[in-house]
Amino acid sequence: MKPFIVIFTLAISASLAAQVVQWRGPDRNGVFPDSGLMKTWPATGPELIYMTEGLGRSYASAIATDQAVYVTGLIDSLEVLTCLGHDGQIRWQQSYGPAWDQSFPESRCTPTLEGNRIYVLSGKDNLVCFNASTGETTWQVDIHKEYASVWDMFGVSESLLLTGDKLIVTPGGDETTVIALDKHTGDLIWKSEPLMTERSNGSPVFFENDTMGLQQIIAMNRTHVLGVDPENGEILWTRHYNKLDENGDNVTILANSPLFHEDDILISNGWDVPLVMLELAPDGRSVKTKYENYTLDNQNHGLVQMGEFVYGSNFLERNFGKWVCMRWENGEIMWVVDWENKGPVIAADGMLYMMDEKKGNMALVRANEDGMEIVSSFRIEGGRGPFWARPAIFSGRLYVRHGDALMVYNLKGQDHLQTIAATPR
Repeated sequence: MKPFIVIFTLAISASLAAQVVQWRGPDRNGVFPDSGLMKTWPATGPELIYMTEGLGRSYASAIATDQAVYVTGLIDSLEVLTCLGHDGQIRWQQSYGPAWDQSFPESRCTPTLEGNRIYVLSGKDNLVCFNASTGETTWQVDIHKEYASVWDMFGVSESLLLTGDKLIVTPGGDETTVIALDKHTGDLIWKSEPLMTERSNGSPVFFENDTMGLQQIIAMNRTHVLGVDPENGEILWTRHYNKLDENGDNVTILANSPLFHEDDILISNGWDVPLVMLELAPDGRSVKTKYENYTLDNQNHGLVQMGEFVYGSNFLERNFGKWVCMRWENGEIMWVVDWENKGPVIAADGMLYMMDEKKGNMALVRANEDGMEIVSSFRIEGGRGPFWARPAIFSGRLYVRHGDALMVYNLKGQDHLQTIAATPR
């Protein structure tokens, strides 16, 4: 019996080690799997476990594993990946290339980790795979040089997608639209045809529908959302989505990753361009518009789906928006609430975590189609600049990135803190 237990335990450990840790949670939809989290907070907010500064300026999220925490940031003119222990102490920092040097040069790539490999992409398209334990470079590829990527006014903002043995990147440009690299070596597996436009500011997602027997990469460029065959890079469908000026040129950007459920794909990117719900055809080779909605035009903070409803903030102007609940199936608006300002939203354990982008007020909200039911709130202290980085939750901790600082809060109470402290690393 004992050998079986050892083998079984090792198998579980190997399986857990291979899980992908990435931007916006396991499914890239802003919903985190943690449970047993506090349903109310003290008046001053959940306990601050630590605040670490000197991480470089960033709009990217933190990711965490049992072993470490990883963040990106701009230090001087370089983008830097930092590894921290769960005590907030920096273990190592490594540069992964020159930062974008024009508008909003702060790092915007959230690391993607699988096993002991961690992947980052700089604002000028330098892709590096690091050893997650040591910070040593495993391989790197200059995407701009090798695949002629074309940037927009913000450079590169992509957080890389892993599917199977493939690392997905969306260079845009005249040579290709989406490429798949071998995650172990960086060698090219396939590249799609070009759509002759700039890359977007968003990150792709992996669409899977077992009932339909379909798998697709849903990617974006400056002008289109598109479905791509993950096996060979064939572009299966495209949907033009953007706001055009009088000359027919695109004047907005695609910054949000799409949400999907069953055969529905939701796209929303603000700037008074309507949210669009697409329905994927049974053969996966076309989409049709199911409905449009002008109320929930989310700019760049992301939306979350919980049950039958979608939650997030809308775009009323560049510096202001309200909070909205919409029915997924038909676009019916359940409520619109004026609370602080628009901003990021995530979800876990049946609750919403809403943060305003200007002052950093964080609200714990009960998911409720009858109104925005704020249970508790507090104000984030630390860091500078707008609160654009999406918060993240791992192992009962809330990770909030702001400027060059990372704040980590305890969402489970004192007993959980003591458990974490006693866990060997």
